[in-house]
Amino acid sequence: MAPSDQTPTLVSRALPAGTVEFPDNRLLIELCGPYDANLALIEAALTVQIVRRGNQLVVIAEPGPQADAMRVLHALYARLEGGRSVETADVDRELRMGPFAPAAPAQDQLEMEIGDRVEIQTRKKRVEPRTEAQKAYVRSLFDNELAFGIGPAGTGKTYLAVAVGVSMFVTGQVDKIILSRPAVEAGERLGFLPGDMKDKVDPYMQPLYDALNDFLPGKQLAKLIEEKQIEIAPLAFMRGRTLSNAFVVLDEAQNATTMQMKMFLTRLGEGSRMVITGDRTQIDLPRGVPSGLADAERLLKSIPKISFNYFTSRDVVRHPLVAAIIEAYEADPGAG
Repeated sequence: MAPSDQTPTLVSRALPAGTVEFPDNRLLIELCGPYDANLALIEAALTVQIVRRGNQLVVIAEPGPQADAMRVLHALYARLEGGRSVETADVDRELRMGPFAPAAPAQDQLEMEIGDRVEIQTRKKRVEPRTEAQKAYVRSLFDNELAFGIGPAGTGKTYLAVAVGVSMFVTGQVDKIILSRPAVEAGERLGFLPGDMKDKVDPYMQPLYDALNDFLPGKQLAKLIEEKQIEIAPLAFMRGRTLSNAFVVLDEAQNATTMQMKMFLTRLGEGSRMVITGDRTQIDLPRGVPSGLADAERLLKSIPKISFNYFTSRDVVRHPLVAAIIEAYEADPGAG
C-alpha cells in the first residue's frame, strides 16, 4: 500500500512498542532539530522521554502520552517528506492540534485544506493555523461574508485575517484590501503628536503594516498602497463609502462605539468579505461609552452567515509567558 501524504514512510518490520523507525536519516536529523531542540519541546509538552537510536526514535512514557508523541513525530516527518521544513512553530502547532487538544467544530473542507490541515498561501510564505480555534476561524473567513474574531491579544485574530485577505487578493477573489482601526487615544492626545494627520494616525496602524510586510514583498506592498489597492486607514475614514469587491478588516473593534460599528458594518458591498477582530478586555473608550463590539455580538449572533469565532489563552501563539499573564488576569475579577 502506498503511503499517504500525511504518514511517514516507515519500515514494515515489527518494532518494539514506542519505537518509530525513519528510513531517511537526513530528514530525521531535521526532525530532531539543532541539538535535538524539537525533541526537547515534545518531551516537555507531553512529559515523555525520547531516545534516538540510529534511525529510530524511542518514546518512553505511559501509553497515552506515548501515542501522542508518536503522532506528533509522524506528522512532522510527513512534513519533511513533503518537502517542507520543520521549525519551532510547526512543532508547537502539532502539539496544539493533537487528539489531546479540544476538537474543532465540524466544517466543510476548503480547497486550501490538505487532509485536516488548513494553509493560507501568500506571496512570501505559507501560513498554517496552530490551534483548532485558529483553524475554525480561518475556515469561517473563507466561508462567510462577515466574520468576527474575539479573544485576547496574541491569538492570531488580525494576523490570520490579513493573511486570508492577501491570499484572496493574489488569487483574484477580491480587488483590494482595506484595513482599519479606531484611532482611540490611550493616554496620549493625537493633537499633541508631531506631524500631519498621516504621521499622527500611522502609529495606530503599525500592527497592520507589520502583518502585511510578513505576506507581501516590500516593493510590491509599497506599490499596492500607492495605487490604493491596499488601504490602511482609521475607522473614521470609512464613513460614506461602499466597500465592494474588497477584503475588509476592522481591527481593535472593541474601541469602536456602537454608532461607529453600525457605520462600518453597513459599508459591506457586493463581492466583499468583512472581518471584525477585537478583545473585550482591552477597551480604551471613555468610561460610560459602550463598546460597539459588544453590541454587535449581542445584536447579530442570530443572523445566518455571520460567524462568531472565540479565542482563549490556549490559543496565544506569542511567548508562553503571554498565555500565563492572560490567564492570571482572567482569574482575578478585580484586574483590568
